[in-house]
Amino acid sequence: MSRILITGINGQLGFELRRSLAMLGECICLDRQQLDLSRPAGIAAVLDQTQPDIIVNPAAYTAVDKAESEAQLAHTVNAAAPAAMADWAAANNALLLHYSTDYVFDGDKASPYAEDDATNPQSVYGLSKWQGEQAILTSGADHIILRTSWVVGAHGGNFLKTIIRLARERDSLNVVADQIGAPTPAALIADISAHIIKQWQTSQDKTLLGTYHLTSSGSTSWHGYTEFLLALAERYGVALQLKPENLHAIPGSAYPTPAKRPGNSRLNCSKIEGNFGLIMPAWQSGVEQVFQQIFNS
Repeated sequence: MSRILITGINGQLGFELRRSLAMLGECICLDRQQLDLSRPAGIAAVLDQTQPDIIVNPAAYTAVDKAESEAQLAHTVNAAAPAAMADWAAANNALLLHYSTDYVFDGDKASPYAEDDATNPQSVYGLSKWQGEQAILTSGADHIILRTSWVVGAHGGNFLKTIIRLARERDSLNVVADQIGAPTPAALIADISAHIIKQWQTSQDKTLLGTYHLTSSGSTSWHGYTEFLLALAERYGVALQLKPENLHAIPGSAYPTPAKRPGNSRLNCSKIEGNFGLIMPAWQSGVEQVFQQIFNS
């Protein structure tokens, strides 16, 4: 039976991974106190003690705007810590499953990004995640990197929860309409991660290793996403102060942030679908499931 170490179990993805991986082996679920990624020097000792066969690392520094003023901390958590895990994995014949982001791209491409498209991060957060990827690639460890975007889950903070809170408090709302992506449930990422790990456990097929894109299918803007959430609220009887006619579309330039946001966060998922026999569900169905979990339970 595999020993599977999961980092960051209190995050929205870590929470779902605890559920999805439970049937695949002995899961060692560690929070920030038990495995502090801001102290990479201590990572090897924890791994020596726990001796995992598979390391699953959803933990990350994800405060995109704050990273602009905390560049060293973002680099430590998102690059130096994965490097330490990868070095241990390489030396101990373990698999590292790591999660990355569309922010490694500049967001200027007109179509969805493929895995081999040129990276060009435009923010400290994006650069730190790219540096983490590079450290894993050069470590020699058996690894799978899953790039995802616009993650949404019932556990933890995200856009869905923020919008519903604001729609309860306000009678007018402006939302960016020129940034495009696919809202992707943490539960979907966790379930596909379990599918990948199970295939690896069965086959140890090294042709499955590498970098993959993983998002729901289809795409929308933040404004379109919000319109969908308002429609769900009406369908499920969640009372809001905001009326749909008072939701206004604005350009990203009208809502400046410390970190630049990608205009295009769409990721081409044909590689993961082909290699692992998957079909990505539509973003709307996943968002509705999360909405039901939060507001209709």
